[in-house]
Amino acid sequence: MPLKNTLDNVRTGLTFDDVLLVPKYSPIRSRKDVSTRATLAKGIEISVPMISANMDTVTEAEMAVTMAREGGIGIIHRFMSLEEQVNQVKRVKRTESIIIEAPYSLGTFSKVSDVKREMSARNVGGILIVDDDGKLRGIVTTRDLKFVDNVDTPVTEVMTRRSKLVVAPWKKTSIEEARKIMQSTRIEKLPLVDSDDKLRGLITAKDILKRTLFPN
Repeated sequence: MPLKNTLDNVRTGLTFDDVLLVPKYSPIRSRKDVSTRATLAKGIEISVPMISANMDTVTEAEMAVTMAREGGIGIIHRFMSLEEQVNQVKRVKRTESIIIEAPYSLGTFSKVSDVKREMSARNVGGILIVDDDGKLRGIVTTRDLKFVDNVDTPVTEVMTRRSKLVVAPWKKTSIEEARKIMQSTRIEKLPLVDSDDKLRGLITAKDILKRTLFPN
């Protein structure tokens, strides 16, 4: 083939420095006046048009959480069991929820070994303790376990008891009210209880802070 024809068939390659966007007039005075919101599907909007693919090497809970915090969305892949898919979604929803409606808890019959195992498996720093009726009886945090050597020690001996806990009413406590309570009492975990003192939810200082850091 003649050299000229060969060169004609070669596609031009451009780098960033080869392209110049000519500035033009825009009526927009500030980037704050521009919305990057996009509709992903009916009833689902995202703050920025960023989506991570539903591939097993790309999106699981960790990626989905990261995308959500930046205003986008991650599509979790389906190359796993149904139960694992549910667990992946639960992890994302739990991370991004200000009010945890099903906080991790153990019964009053539990031992320190049970608490340590649950903390490790759930990657949390505190476990709420409830009785057989679901009533709040205390909380165990990593601070309570710091100097406990015997893992067979009952949680009732190391937990902070209900009488010393600061709690708030379920469904009647706003995020702003929870923030004020935490600020005044210097606590990091605020259990939510109903009129029967049954554990219904939990708000943590970490979750409130994350909402401030990641408003999208």
